[in-house]
Amino acid sequence: MSELRYDNQVVVITGAGAGLGRAYALFFASRGAKVVVNDLGGSGKGEGNDTKPADAVVSEIRSAGGVAVADHHSVTSGDLIIETAIKNFGRIDVLINNAGILRDVSFRNMAQRDWDLIMEVHVKGAYKCTRAAWPYFRKQKYGRVINTSSASGLFGNFGQTNYAAAKFALVGFTETVALEGKKYNIQANVLAPGAGSRLTATVMTPEVLAAMSPVYVVPLVAVLVHSSNTETGSIFEAAAGTFSKIRWERSKGALFRPDDSFTAGAVVRMWEEIGDFEKEKPEHPSGSADMIAKLEEAKKAPRGDGDKTLDFRGKVVLVTGGAAGLGKAYCIEFAALGTKVAVNDVASTASVVEEIKKAGGEAIGVTLSVEKGEEIVKAVIEAYGRIDIIVNNAGILGDKAFSNMTDETWESVLAVHLGGTYRVTKAAWPYMLKQKYGRIVNITSTTGIYGNFGQSNYAAAKAGTLGFGRSLALEGAKYNIYINTVAPTAGTAMTRTIMPEDVVQALKPDYIAPLVVALCNQYSEKIEALSTVGREKQQKWRF
Repeated sequence: MSELRYDNQVVVITGAGAGLGRAYALFFASRGAKVVVNDLGGSGKGEGNDTKPADAVVSEIRSAGGVAVADHHSVTSGDLIIETAIKNFGRIDVLINNAGILRDVSFRNMAQRDWDLIMEVHVKGAYKCTRAAWPYFRKQKYGRVINTSSASGLFGNFGQTNYAAAKFALVGFTETVALEGKKYNIQANVLAPGAGSRLTATVMTPEVLAAMSPVYVVPLVAVLVHSSNTETGSIFEAAAGTFSKIRWERSKGALFRPDDSFTAGAVVRMWEEIGDFEKEKPEHPSGSADMIAKLEEAKKAPRGDGDKTLDFRGKVVLVTGGAAGLGKAYCIEFAALGTKVAVNDVASTASVVEEIKKAGGEAIGVTLSVEKGEEIVKAVIEAYGRIDIIVNNAGILGDKAFSNMTDETWESVLAVHLGGTYRVTKAAWPYMLKQKYGRIVNITSTTGIYGNFGQSNYAAAKAGTLGFGRSLALEGAKYNIYINTVAPTAGTAMTRTIMPEDVVQALKPDYIAPLVVALCNQYSEKIEALSTVGREKQQKWRF
């Protein structure tokens, strides 16, 4: 690494008062960079503040002949952190979003503050700092961003649903800003480090802490933010001197003819083929499949037997965003199989409820925002006395290029998609634990998986649902509660703004519903407790 230099560059590092952040700061200062050492100086749980950690690192750098200034702002005031760089050094070249806190607690005991603080520091903090730096990066046609994820975010971890959701949200966010930044030579990558720090000291032995020194992570970051780097939009792991790259994997999957033989029962019977990564060579995609081509191929597939033997009688399902599009398709499909349906939406649910009742089914409407998840679940319990299945489908769009993204647009999309999924699930969790039964399907998006230009907020929210579901599945399995995530491609009111009308008409929501229903049947432990699935060529994803 002796040839890597950062002379005349300005590096901003958040959470740099200790651990990984301190290691980054010392390294970049030793290689000629001017460093902004940011640290609020709060506790590992995000409480309090102290100027000493950042000041001590700056003193250490200056004693060694380097150039550095301290910044003591919270990352939620990212504009002030970047302002420190501009006022002192006139520019910013590298941003390492490293600041983090932990508030580990089982989902049943998680308080709203435990969720909110993690989201503010990890997700909002990374957004605020990156958004503030973005105009300078664009103007100088140069910028390097590292967003810090975690193995907990990528793979899930018991007692960390909040942390996992936040850390996976940064994956979708990074992939999107990487796409938007390419034109301006702005690169963004994700790092999932394993290192000894004050956050990991509570779960690592002294021997492991020594082996997982932060200095062993630094070389990978040094390469990724160097001017010679060409890698962007990628995910890396780093620990104990071992570096690796993470990618998506897609099974060949199964095709279902889009007619009345395409049922949830047909999906269940084909499950082994859907999730088989061994029989046929899997793909390693960087974007969503060509669903129109797959649809044409599926039309030539043989008819299934149209079996409708899945039985949901006595079960109660709550579908958020159920008044139209995908949500309506889920409601109708569940009702046809004997499920009592709670149709939730901010819009009127009357027409869907009436359609179900006319067909001989049972349904109620709950017209509330998913941000009021507790009230929604309360209405379901008052009507039916239980809740067995949740489809977290509600969503909105607030598409804007990152350079034009406003805090209001960012926060509104996160609040509905990720915050709403959390609130509804949290409210229903005690009932599912008590009855030792539950099925939850969270709706993500290919944008969350791969990123998409102009959707940094949506990508972060949808990726966050993946991390949330992965961790929650670990906690729920013991109680016969299974959580899966579906990334649908369908023609809806939301996708009509970005899809040609003929594509909207071809990709019917009805083609997604059988998969969602199959994942919620009472024998779904045979299907698996943890998977993320697409449509038509039903796709299962894994790291």
